[in-house]
Amino acid sequence: LSLYDINHTPGVAADLSHIETRATVTGHMGPDQLDAALQGCDVVVIPAGVPRKPGMTRDDLFNTNATIVATLADACARNCPEAIICIIANPVNSTIPITSEVMKKHGVYNPNKVFGVTTLDIVRANAFVAELKGLDPARVNVPVIGGHAGKTIIPLISHCTPKVEFPADQLAALTGRIQEAGTEVVKAKAGAGSATLSMAYAGARFTFSVLDAMNGKEGVVECSYVRSEETECKYFSTPILLG
Repeated sequence: LSLYDINHTPGVAADLSHIETRATVTGHMGPDQLDAALQGCDVVVIPAGVPRKPGMTRDDLFNTNATIVATLADACARNCPEAIICIIANPVNSTIPITSEVMKKHGVYNPNKVFGVTTLDIVRANAFVAELKGLDPARVNVPVIGGHAGKTIIPLISHCTPKVEFPADQLAALTGRIQEAGTEVVKAKAGAGSATLSMAYAGARFTFSVLDAMNGKEGVVECSYVRSEETECKYFSTPILLG
């Protein structure tokens, strides 16, 4: 497990290295160590960037986070061109096309290896539906398609497992809550950041699914924002079969 950030990484690596797993953890800090952090990686997860503050949308993060993601994508193209890249950094609707164009520039673009992690939308949808219906959230699965910002987040409640039904007004409120759940957390934190714990869980879930598929597990399905021909949009989030 190779960690990279502009500060504090060695301390985080030391902390993680005390967990009882077979993983060897290394910490790399600062631009001079970026290449070393990425060399030989099979999977790269990029949650980098500034968090949302009250009054900001995910799109407001574009000017800062686009540059950060482009820099990291460039380093991936040079050091681990065959790696699977999982982008968490917002706005995902924009950072995935940026990553794709950077990889194209280096001649190493593979649309089957660049994923926008939208898992938090599914996690939230599952939790909110389970709350309303008194179900175990671990047994609820709501596909969420479209994108990863506001109205582009489209929860398919009618395709939920197990099957659930809501009156029109409750369905509209539920859909709106799923779409604006990130803003709900930003407001609750009162300027102290955006969703971190739930995002960490969702990011880990998607990454473990990728690793399971790489290790030969069959039937691994997750929703992800990817290059798509399903609609007129060049990029779209749909359930995809990994592996």
